[in-house]
Amino acid sequence: MTVASHIVELKKKHEHLSDAVERAQRSPAVDALEIAEMKKQKLKLKEEISRLTQH
Repeated sequence: MTVASHIVELKKKHEHLSDAVERAQRSPAVDALEIAEMKKQKLKLKEEISRLTQH
């Protein structure tokens, strides 16, 4: 896998998590800890994307 294709996959995962967080925040049945965990994962992906695009 090239770096460029890896970045594309990370961006897709980030977008998917972003959508999941939005849906979860609208649903009263979803636990706040679960939302926080998704946000952490999303941030890690964003940091990895940033790290890979700077080099």
